[in-house]
Amino acid sequence: MSVKNMKIKHKLLKEYTYELSELYRGYANRTLYVNLSDNSIKEKPVSEEMKEKFIGGKGFGLRLLWDATKGDTKWDDPENEINIAAGPIGGITQYSGCGKSLVVSISPTTDSIMDCNVGGYFGPFLKFAGFDALEIQGKAEKDVVVIIDGTKGTVRIEEAPKEAVDSHVLAEQLTEMYANDDNDKRNIAVVSSGKAAEYALIGMLNFSWYDVRRKTCRLKQAGRGGIGTVFRNKKIKALVAKSSGVKGDMNHVADMKAIRERGRNFSREMRELDDSQARMRTVGTAHLVEIMNDYDLLPTYNFKFGSHPETKKIDSKALEAKFTHGLPDGCWLGCTMSCCKAVDGFELKTGPYKGQKVIVDGPEYETVGGLGSNSGIFDPDHVIECNFYCDTYGIDTISFGTSTAFAMECFEKGILNEERIGGLKFNFGNANAVMEALHQMARGEGFGVVLGSGVRKMKEKFIKEYGADPKFLQDIGMENKGLEYSQYVAKESLAQQGGFAMTNKGPQHDEAWLIFMDMVNKQIPTFENKAEALHYFPMFRTWFGLMGLCKLPWNDVEPADNAETDEPAKVPEHVDNYVTIFNAVTGKSIDKYELIRQSERVYNFQRIFNLRRGFGKRENDAQPYRAAGPVTVEEYESRKDRYDKQMKEIIGVDHEGKTTEEKIAITRKYRENVYEKLLDAVYKRRGWTKNGIPTIEHLKELGMDLPELIEVVKRHLEK
Repeated sequence: MSVKNMKIKHKLLKEYTYELSELYRGYANRTLYVNLSDNSIKEKPVSEEMKEKFIGGKGFGLRLLWDATKGDTKWDDPENEINIAAGPIGGITQYSGCGKSLVVSISPTTDSIMDCNVGGYFGPFLKFAGFDALEIQGKAEKDVVVIIDGTKGTVRIEEAPKEAVDSHVLAEQLTEMYANDDNDKRNIAVVSSGKAAEYALIGMLNFSWYDVRRKTCRLKQAGRGGIGTVFRNKKIKALVAKSSGVKGDMNHVADMKAIRERGRNFSREMRELDDSQARMRTVGTAHLVEIMNDYDLLPTYNFKFGSHPETKKIDSKALEAKFTHGLPDGCWLGCTMSCCKAVDGFELKTGPYKGQKVIVDGPEYETVGGLGSNSGIFDPDHVIECNFYCDTYGIDTISFGTSTAFAMECFEKGILNEERIGGLKFNFGNANAVMEALHQMARGEGFGVVLGSGVRKMKEKFIKEYGADPKFLQDIGMENKGLEYSQYVAKESLAQQGGFAMTNKGPQHDEAWLIFMDMVNKQIPTFENKAEALHYFPMFRTWFGLMGLCKLPWNDVEPADNAETDEPAKVPEHVDNYVTIFNAVTGKSIDKYELIRQSERVYNFQRIFNLRRGFGKRENDAQPYRAAGPVTVEEYESRKDRYDKQMKEIIGVDHEGKTTEEKIAITRKYRENVYEKLLDAVYKRRGWTKNGIPTIEHLKELGMDLPELIEVVKRHLEK
């Protein structure tokens, strides 16, 4: 069916007209509320207190979600929301990485609060259309599209029965449908999910932009925690934002000269230094594959090991040969980092699109680790194909990869067998079985649905139905708070163990990545040093989510003299860039210390939000033991010299004459004990109790002693 005929089949459910107005110093000063249960649409004003305490982006999303839900709201209740916001810096084009959106919702996999940082043009276009945030509540009866047209000042809810569900098709259909002509396609951005998100709990969202050089839509993913599942549960087929075209100062900033100066300096660094540093313009985040392998940090075989001799088949050199070169690959205008690599003209070998040639966005490092090495599959074409289908089906590649690796180990241990999973031989390295399970997921069939429930739900099922050992599954099931681990082996970095398991949302690398500071460079040797790092870096990284920023320009290219600074891990020149840009956008005058306090306010708010939902305490910051050390004899003996040496020199126990099982037990007791000491140190530094609860005194210091927060905290402090 033609796009024109699809549009004819739409049924208008509601149209809302609003007054177009310009942004002022980074803010529209209003948010957009859409309820799909009754098709109501309204504007909400943004108060000065909202901007002061919650800033934008993730902060706005959290505040709106708090006000809209109760402590016992479930992910699939109509009152759960999907909130999308950029931030005051979001949408500027004079500095790299300023096109991000933050998505917030109650997660199907964790039952707590999930946030995702994502590229694409939707966030800036929403803002330019006149809204600091989009708040979607309720459930539609049939598939709908919500269209926010910033050229006309209208918001429409339309039933959309005929368009595709899979993202790579749907984004093209809607971009053509709502563009006036080919040139207008660049002014359209689409948010969608896919077929598999209807049946899996690990569904994600795709945010599109129109690549004018390739003349096709590209996709970036809000991957973590199943927000795509919420999206399809609400019967949203897509969101569409249309802008009248990006101009030089859509944010109407206070000091454009300062922003341009910092932007020129950073662009010069990219030109002069990137090729000798991270090679982001050449291979993007895939440059990490061989680095992680060399340092024994690349997850293989469900995080058992950190390296593999076949890694060269899927490393950045192998992928560089697949990527298209010579085209700008930024996911927002003006980004000179240009790290969104793509494989053009890839011919699919499986599934409903078999034989078609498609563009595949990525694969990025996390996808290579999850779909490749962690599953024992060292085939770049498999990684690319699986990447494509995860994207178009609306499935998070990180959760899919970690869930797949867990299921493979369960298969090899006899917990699963071919009879139990419908004839699949789900051993490590079996790419065909992985693809079949993924296609089953999209059809709502067989083992694919089980796999799509994620690691925590699989553990529960395997214990209940197959009599699996709960302790063993807890040890090898790489999830915390219900979220699957992203793709780094943290066994030799205590700080990174905390950086994963102490997160508010679950083990995601966007909050703290301390492996090199801790394990390689030995910069944070004491508990106090680690606690300081686990205070500063999660707060600094939170700030990107408040502003509408990408974190990659911060430290994936560094000034030539960065190593000579007092705090090279913080990249102080770039921190100063961000402080300057925030002040230049908003007209305010913060310093680098207030930057951290801005994040602390929102970070503690999210912690208390989790408390309101029954989480957010010390017990929720526990980690699976495989994140800390060797679970099995195979793991210990694969690094025997390392572990024996540590036992003698660090633990102070002579390993001679002991069985491997005895050495595992000694190592485990020590590592679990030091992790508990780390929790104590970090909680103290963050102003929390030993149970991980923010103190009232700390909230007062931050100016976050809001009555509704104090009420929640008091309930937990009194227990």
